Amino acid sequence: MIRLAKYLKPFIPLILIAIVLLFVQAMADLSLPDYMSNIVNNGIQQGGIENAVPEVIRQSEMDKLVIFMSTGDKSEVLKDYTLVNKASSDYAKYLKDYPQLSKESIYVLKKIDKNEINKINPLFGRAFLAVSGIEQMIKNPAMTAAASSTLGFDLSKIPAGATADQIFAMIAKLPADKLLKIQTAVNKQFESLGSKMISQLAIASVKAEYAAVGMNTSKIQSNYILHVGLIMLLLTLLSAVSTVAVGYLSARTAAGLSRNLRKKVFNKVESFSNAEFDKFSTASLITRSTNDITQIQMLVIIIIRIVCYAPIMAIGGIIRALGKSTSMSWIIAVAIIVLISLILVIFSITMPKFRIMQNLIDRLNLVTRENLSGMMVIRAFNTQNFEEERFDKANKDLTGTSLFINRVMVTMMPVMMLLMNGISLLIIWVGAHQVAASNIQVGDMMAFLQYAILIVIAFLMLSIMFIMIPRASVSAGRVAEVLETESVIRDTQNPKHFNNNTNGVVEFRNVSFRYPGAEEDALCDISFIAKPGQTTALIGSTGSGKSTITNLILRFYDVTKGQLLVDDIDIREVTQYDLHTKIGYVPQKSVLFSGTVESNLLYADENASEEKLKKAAEVAQAMDFINENSEGFNREISQGGKNVSGGQNQRLSIARALVKDPEILILDDCFSALDFKTDRALRSALRSYPGQRTILIVAQRVGTVMSADHIIVLDDGKIVGKGTHRELMEYCDTYREIALSQLSMEELV
Repeated sequence: MIRLAKYLKPFIPLILIAIVLLFVQAMADLSLPDYMSNIVNNGIQQGGIENAVPEVIRQSEMDKLVIFMSTGDKSEVLKDYTLVNKASSDYAKYLKDYPQLSKESIYVLKKIDKNEINKINPLFGRAFLAVSGIEQMIKNPAMTAAASSTLGFDLSKIPAGATADQIFAMIAKLPADKLLKIQTAVNKQFESLGSKMISQLAIASVKAEYAAVGMNTSKIQSNYILHVGLIMLLLTLLSAVSTVAVGYLSARTAAGLSRNLRKKVFNKVESFSNAEFDKFSTASLITRSTNDITQIQMLVIIIIRIVCYAPIMAIGGIIRALGKSTSMSWIIAVAIIVLISLILVIFSITMPKFRIMQNLIDRLNLVTRENLSGMMVIRAFNTQNFEEERFDKANKDLTGTSLFINRVMVTMMPVMMLLMNGISLLIIWVGAHQVAASNIQVGDMMAFLQYAILIVIAFLMLSIMFIMIPRASVSAGRVAEVLETESVIRDTQNPKHFNNNTNGVVEFRNVSFRYPGAEEDALCDISFIAKPGQTTALIGSTGSGKSTITNLILRFYDVTKGQLLVDDIDIREVTQYDLHTKIGYVPQKSVLFSGTVESNLLYADENASEEKLKKAAEVAQAMDFINENSEGFNREISQGGKNVSGGQNQRLSIARALVKDPEILILDDCFSALDFKTDRALRSALRSYPGQRTILIVAQRVGTVMSADHIIVLDDGKIVGKGTHRELMEYCDTYREIALSQLSMEELV
């Protein structure tokens, strides 16, 4: 996949936007358990009160609390509050919210930041616990001795019937050294408790103080729950919007990449020479352009949506879970180790199978293509059963491999669910003991459980991606192989240009050619000249090298030795475009494209006039069957020209080449499906066709080449004869043998 990464460059902005949105989505998803924890801890257990810092407190209660604070702590606390009494300018405003103000003065918390709240929160927490603890001890005479020992102050000396306020007033009047001793004793008493636990235990006193000043504590709780719930709803909405946006961006990126890859593969294949087509089969190229690119498209979507999202969720989940409880971190560590081990095992099993699977898809496509294209031959030889068995074997091989991979993959979900449920039970069991020991709050345990599940889900998403990566990486490698294949036929960096003074002279100078990988030359020391205004014919037995010569002229292959010149320029020194502009080519197997007769003829020159089309069709002897159909030139042609006969196919292909009006016309055994009368008429019309052009005819039939100006006889890749028909009949044994095998001596004279 890395080999194709450079093709993602146009989509980098979309990918970056998607990553930002994924980060937003992950942060929103990771925040939800925290807010759920707040609802349980603060909203339900603490009545909507978040910390031990009261928003409002009676002056009498504040006086009790500051007893257990040092001078510096007392100053720190009092500077954050405003004393409100009947003389205050905003007395009426506060009286409405705090009815107790009519009876005594109150302290109202100023607008302070979160850092300041965190600073004074433990001071209030310890003070509230000290006050409530002493009040309980005073109410219970049996605890007097213990309280005296703890505080370092003999409570038994307090007069009988003294109120709690009087007792605290007495303590406040103690000498500074004794008061410091009491403060130290209180701090020591609570030092074993964490700041969170101190704050939570002090909430009850804060709630009681709110009730004492006349606040509606039920409304405080409901408002807090509704507020946090609304935040969770907005975060969920933000996560949903981000998910939809990321889905759109990932789909757009993947679809764009697939489009570009298909285009590049198609363009690359168009530039291939015959040597590259010998390397890649047609079925394989089709698979690479469709199935393989589809696999890449799916992987890109998953990479953007999961690879970027899952690590954020996993890392963020681990950090937040540890923030809730470090004592249960070993549970997450065990889960991660098990998950990674499972992913590695599945990855090692499926990777080789995915490579095999893509080759099996190639094989199935090959068998299917051969069956569909060769259906008539299959029926003619009654080999349907054999082909069915061949297809069935290819199909079963692919099915068996697919089933094996799917069986391995489907085991992941049950194992993951088992692991997830096991982790949940373990967290609840361990967390319950932690809650009982006051080491963690219920809401924090629930949040830890949710974070653990999010971590497992993140690794589950990664595991799905790791399973898809092997197959997609194989597909990416196959596509990259096509894109990175350099054609052996390449244009020179400083090409020459054809001279307009000479038009269509083709010259072979001691040309030899050997196919890639072959041990012997297919052509050996070929030399001849084909001139404009003349017809040069190539004839010889099957495999003698006739079509190889035409492939060399078109530069579908490059010569191994010697030179091939067109207009006195080596064709390797000009661009392929310039070379092909000069040539009109009709191959052995004529190819028509789906469309109409007119569209097929215009394929050679889209600007050709109607008169030019008709003239070319007349020379190619195609007007008769064109006019037979009421639609004429608008007659539909099916893919490959399947709805016309072989002869009609060849004549339309010849007409198409003539529409191009080339300087060099190559007719590679394209008269084979024509009857002798049509063959003769077509060759005669070619001679009278306007323009001086070089005509090269490759033929098996002697009757086709008899009238040629220059005949070249090939045998086993060598020229064994040159000349006219009469000259060759007299001096060339090979030509005479071919001629007499087809026609009588009287017909040849």
